Order: sequence, then C-alpha cells, then structure tokens
Amino acid sequence: MGEKYLSGFDEIIEKAKAVERPMRAAVAAADAENIVRGVFMAQDAGFVEPILVGNEGKIRAVLERIGEAGRDVQIIDASGGDSSVQYAIEMINAGSADCLMRGNSSTRDFLMPVLNKSNHLIQPDCLVTHINFLKVPGLERLLAISDVTLLINPPMDARKEVVKNMVKAFKAFGVDRPNIALLALVEKPSYQMRDTVEAQTMVRDNERRPFADCNLVGPIAYDLIVSKEAARLKGYDCPYCGEFDGIVVPNLATGNVMVKVLQQSAGATGFGVLVGATIPIAITSRADQPDQAFQSLAACAAMWGSGIYRKFHQ
Repeated sequence: MGEKYLSGFDEIIEKAKAVERPMRAAVAAADAENIVRGVFMAQDAGFVEPILVGNEGKIRAVLERIGEAGRDVQIIDASGGDSSVQYAIEMINAGSADCLMRGNSSTRDFLMPVLNKSNHLIQPDCLVTHINFLKVPGLERLLAISDVTLLINPPMDARKEVVKNMVKAFKAFGVDRPNIALLALVEKPSYQMRDTVEAQTMVRDNERRPFADCNLVGPIAYDLIVSKEAARLKGYDCPYCGEFDGIVVPNLATGNVMVKVLQQSAGATGFGVLVGATIPIAITSRADQPDQAFQSLAACAAMWGSGIYRKFHQ
C-alpha cells in the first residue's frame, strides 16, 4: 500500500541505537545464561546499560561460565528479603533504572509484582498486554501477535486496549498507521461466535470514533491475513490482505498456540515485550536464544527513546 512497514528486526535495532543515552535495564533474577548473553549484546551495541539484580553468587557463576567475569557491569545482590523482581521495580520507581527485564523467574513470579497496583507501574486507565513480534518465513513483514500471555478471554474493551498498545509499539518503531487484523475463524459475524460480532463492532467503532490510529479489519481468518492469493480465490475484498502488520487474537489459547506453532514448526523467530505499563518491559523465555533477549531489549529501547513513557516520569 506504500506505507512504511517493518521488514525485519534491523529497523527496530537502528531505532534503539539512536537513543540519546543507553537505557538502564534492570534485569531481575539475572542468572539466566542466554538472557545475560543477550543483555551484553545490547550493551555492546551501545543502547543498554545493564543492571544485574538477584543472587550475586549465582550471577557471578553465570558470568564465569560464559566468559564474562571481567565485564564492567553493575551487580545488585537481592538474595535476601523481597524478590529480585520487586527489588528491580523499586530501583525503577526510585529513578535508578529505566526498563525492567525478566531473567530467571517464572512468568507468574515476574508478572505478579509488575501488576501489583502498589508498585505504580500500571496506570488506572491502562491495560498491560504482551506482544510477540515474529519474523515468519515467507512473509514480507514483521508480524505482531497479541495478547499471548496475560489476557485469557478478553472482553471487547480489553481487545481495544490490545489494539491501542500494538499501535503504540508500531509508532515507536516508525510505522505510523499499521494494518491490524482481528483474527477469527470466519469473516462473517455469527452470533454463535462472540468474537466475530465484537470484531465487527470494533471495526465500526474505530471508523466512527477512532480509538487507535490504524487500519483495522475484522473478523478475518488467518489465511486471508497473510495471503493476497487466498483473498483473491475466496473473493474477499480487502486491500490489506498479505500486508497486515499485526494480529489481535480472540483469546489467550489461540495466541499462545499460534506463536508456538510458528516458532517451533514454521521456523519463525522473534521476541516479546509488555506494553501498557509506565516503563518498557522485556519479557523472554529462559529457554530463548540470546538474540531474542537482545531484540526484546532493542524494542524496549526504541519505545523508551520514542518518548511514549515521558508523561509518566516528568
């Protein structure tokens, strides 16, 4: 359609490298080997100043194991008292760090302090959502999928917030008006499938009184999202087929399975971030490769450098 889009991760990394100063990233429970490797890749690229928070003995053992014992990096021992995630959040609230990153902690142990209202990372009118950005073989564009971790069966208002967060991230990456698809089983609304009716309502709402600056389409099935030829063969008239930047899924199971299938069976690579908090939050699996931790931090740095968080920290 001629608009700017992301063809890969390089554009995000270049945005990260353009930040005025390195983003201070507090890595909670920083004794996860691959994540620490990715953090150091981001440090070497010049856009992150890492702060390793957790059990100092375990962290130093990881540094020794990966050949980084002599690296100049700040280590904060948080082996007693509150969890390392809580300690990292308190550092952020004190102005000592700019970004939070998950290390060697379970998803629940990481998210509970993040979502705790007393930690002031969540604004009353905001919803935190998890977005995966994937490079899928055969697709020209980077593909965002949300929400795949937090929202089990989101109502329509929550899905609108997912759209808003996705658009916010794309804008930080330089895509001014992304094409967003509301995934469904079928293209025609059916009262037997609530998500299809809600998708149609969301599209109409965005046309009448825009809640997100994007080209929103739905309900729409996956084959039409990724293929112009499928749209032609089915007679589906939509100019964005094959050119969608993001997919908003109807529920957690759909999104989580979709991401895992694309990664494990289709060779997709990518990373995850949390959007909607007062700070950028990098969240990768402990089993992910260093590149994924690096890319997640690059996305956080790009969003942080774009100024979308400044209103919370003035």
